Amino acid sequence: MNLNQQLRVTVWNENRHEKQNPAVASLYPLGIHGTIANFLNAQSDLCARAATLDEAENGLPNSVLNATDVLMWWGHLAHQEVNDEIAEKVYRRVLEGMGLVVLHSANSAKPFRKLMGTSCTARWREMGEKHRLWVVAPAHPIADGLGDYFEIPHEEMYGEYFDIPTPDSLIFISWVQGGEVFRSGCCWHRGRGKIFYFQPGHETYPIYHQEDVQRVLTNAVRWAAPPPPNTFRPMTEFLHTPLPLDPVTTG
Repeated sequence: MNLNQQLRVTVWNENRHEKQNPAVASLYPLGIHGTIANFLNAQSDLCARAATLDEAENGLPNSVLNATDVLMWWGHLAHQEVNDEIAEKVYRRVLEGMGLVVLHSANSAKPFRKLMGTSCTARWREMGEKHRLWVVAPAHPIADGLGDYFEIPHEEMYGEYFDIPTPDSLIFISWVQGGEVFRSGCCWHRGRGKIFYFQPGHETYPIYHQEDVQRVLTNAVRWAAPPPPNTFRPMTEFLHTPLPLDPVTTG
């Protein structure tokens, strides 16, 4: 990332529900990807573009991936249609430092599952229940500007057990009207890259139009930004560096 430029974000969406379901198209006439890119572009420090599954190379050729600081990923119906080579390229770009923000049912996306090393499955139920997201890490940058909690009036239920590695940081825990709880905002580091998973975002509800959700995702993009190039030293530099002697304990 060039610190003198805007943070470059690519919002990826399989874009199938918007084509197949008129109710989803009415909620998101620009697609979920377009809606998210629009509110990110309202921030002076962010520059967002959209990419979709049915574009050439699944919308993520090298020219796009190499010019992306943070990739956001929404998928549901077509996880298996993502080319394995593209998934591998996303995986490697995260290890190199690209941030990854994983949304809702993209917990089953190929790149996320490879980065986690687990099935990433969870309980689910679609009944439009109320969700309350409790902020359990109020000092974390992703929680900046939020209160103790915020609510989503109607959402698909995701519940534990969520088969993920223990998060490096847990930002949100959701309580669901039906009684379940869920680790709904989780952070990890992989290689040089940062990953954030955020559960809300079912396609038949206007979740990405909600101010608190937009704040979370905007904060998450900034948090996931790659480190400056001069702050990282490859491990090989340390393997051949002799340790200094302690003058107190050596004669």
